[in-house]
Amino acid sequence: MARTTIDDLKARRLGQMSEAELAEFDATYAATKLALEVGEQVRDAREAAGLTQRELASRMGTSQAAIARLEAGGVGATLTTLQKVATALNLEVAVLLRPAS
Repeated sequence: MARTTIDDLKARRLGQMSEAELAEFDATYAATKLALEVGEQVRDAREAAGLTQRELASRMGTSQAAIARLEAGGVGATLTTLQKVATALNLEVAVLLRPAS
């Protein structure tokens, strides 16, 4: 008997979704992917600056736990938060909107 994989379960569930549910899934997936990518950029920039999460948090006036959540992609960063990160790391924020691939 073949084992069911997570990909099998995902495909089955996606196949059962209505168009509206698929659109919501796609939007949620895109937002989650973006949060993970931003978190990775923040972590990479912090590490390049030689700072700990606690040190970055102190510069931003927030908690180490908030930085950990941001870097893990657990929260969607606001532009205000990204500006605080950039200022603390002597960087600038650049936002790029481009056609979807």
